[in-house]
Amino acid sequence: MIAFFVQIKCQLGKAYQVAAALADREIASEIYSTAGNFDLLVKFYVEPGTDIGHFVNEQVQLIPGIQDTHTIITFKAF
Repeated sequence: MIAFFVQIKCQLGKAYQVAAALADREIASEIYSTAGNFDLLVKFYVEPGTDIGHFVNEQVQLIPGIQDTHTIITFKAF
């Protein structure tokens, strides 16, 4: 499995709704609320060969209440 993270900026007052929608879809491994420029940090796992850009576009960015995303591709866990 390939791990990657997505930082999510939500529309004002929508962070908990977005987090609940992600949890309901059962596509995220972990969902954290954060302070700073983004409201949520979400860890995903996909099968090797999965197009991460399409996954984020089709599975994450279409959730109501999301304003912006920033995807972080990971290479190796230590």
